[in-house]
Amino acid sequence: MAEPADNKSALKLKRLQEMTLKGKRVLVRVDFNVPLSKAGKVEDDTRIKETVPTIKHLMEAGAKIALVSHLGRPKGKPEAKYSLKPAAAALEKLLGAPVAFVPDCVGAAAEKAVSSLKPGGVALMENLRFHAGEEANDPDFAKALSKLGDFFVQDAFGAIHRAHASTVGVPKFLPGAIGLLVQRELEFLDRVIGNPTRPFLAVIGGAKVSDKLGVLHKLLDRVDAVVIGGGMAYTFLQAQGVSIGKSLLEKDKLQDAQGVVEKAYAKKVECLLPADHVAVREIKAEAQTTVTQGMAIPPELIGVDIGPHTIEFFGEQIAKAKTIFWNGPMGIFEIEAFAKGSLAIAAAMAEATQKGAVTIVGGGDSLAVLAKAGLSDQMTHCSTGGGASLELLEGKILPGLAALAS
Repeated sequence: MAEPADNKSALKLKRLQEMTLKGKRVLVRVDFNVPLSKAGKVEDDTRIKETVPTIKHLMEAGAKIALVSHLGRPKGKPEAKYSLKPAAAALEKLLGAPVAFVPDCVGAAAEKAVSSLKPGGVALMENLRFHAGEEANDPDFAKALSKLGDFFVQDAFGAIHRAHASTVGVPKFLPGAIGLLVQRELEFLDRVIGNPTRPFLAVIGGAKVSDKLGVLHKLLDRVDAVVIGGGMAYTFLQAQGVSIGKSLLEKDKLQDAQGVVEKAYAKKVECLLPADHVAVREIKAEAQTTVTQGMAIPPELIGVDIGPHTIEFFGEQIAKAKTIFWNGPMGIFEIEAFAKGSLAIAAAMAEATQKGAVTIVGGGDSLAVLAKAGLSDQMTHCSTGGGASLELLEGKILPGLAALAS
């Protein structure tokens, strides 16, 4: 598979399709870290759905399939609210085939459950993070996990930037390959990193400049234009001497934000900031909103979304582009009154896709905006790993991939 064009440490990764797996036990790291309702049902099955092609490939190959994943942040011990049992039920519906749920991911009972599967059978093991050894990358825990399989398949793109037992520990004990989901993610992100169709636009939002500095600098070497929205935009505006009222500000990142703007100017990359805002006195659902008359925000107000002029302006940029990478919402989209900007970006991206642009969306919040807009299936590619996709775009070697490299 193609590696990023500027990646000097190109990794040689085996692909799932290269493995002969009939009758073999295959341990598959998946990312079923999905939102659950209070009733304990999966609210958004996107991440589960994305792994189905890999699981079906293994079923058709006659493998015995042991799926392992984390869910939430249990502190190294079992917590009922973080059980993966609801994910087993959701996967069963998607596969149209039985999925055995195993109440632990290591130990004799877990090993027996996998061995007793028929060829093509699927078992989902309980939450990896019910064991402290997972996040600690404990070699003993990794070795115990490896006893579930003869081969290892890495298909959890959302977890490969973490050096945990199930991502970097297990490959020390089992031969491994990347699954179809990870292959697809790398191929699309390679298109962004390597040779995109131009004009190439990056739409970057979210709350903090500090989360996006690395990727902004990397993207400025590749894009023709970048639009910046969300809470991070206020730090950029302040750095330009624009009043932002009581809006979110990272004072220690003002110089960094100015550095991004200066680099964009030097590279002849358009760097576009919000021209107006939706602002409130207090962040609450029933707050009365004010649309500012320009870039400046009055002293008593807090910016919570991009304004109508900016929506139109950013939409025009998206319409002109042939490749678009979007990461991060334009405002506090969880509150209906502050979601218009993010939803408008989603709609503009969908329209661009229909007209032939390559649209790539990364990050949990951006995916949540697409889901809210009912447009998740209208993008060229939705990345299941926000952190992983950003680190790849920054040019970093991800631990979960390095562990599999031959």
